[in-house]
Amino acid sequence: MVDDLSRRLVPDELWALARPLIPGFGVRPQGGGTAPVDDRAVFTAIVLVLTSGCAWRLLPLSFGVTVPTAHRRFSEWTKAGLWCRLHRAVLDELGSQGMIDWSRAVLDGASVRAKNGDP
Repeated sequence: MVDDLSRRLVPDELWALARPLIPGFGVRPQGGGTAPVDDRAVFTAIVLVLTSGCAWRLLPLSFGVTVPTAHRRFSEWTKAGLWCRLHRAVLDELGSQGMIDWSRAVLDGASVRAKNGDP
């Protein structure tokens, strides 16, 4: 389901970048279940939770995605590295359009924890 709120959360341009990066649906190890829920609906529900601070359990039913499905896919996609790949794809897209001035980029080393043994 793609309504006005969904399109604001995940515009078509963002979905075009995310769609090819989303891992394919696999059979659940415990078996059973129903047909897979639309990836865009799940992606949009996850974006709502991540950007609004909404608790998973309060995910609105209007997205057509159950809480367990949204959370399970979030976990699977996180393990598959989707969010890092999507971040890179967004930066590449913005960079190719000249919308990022890399000469003004700043690295914040204070936000990265040093590994054991590093000075």
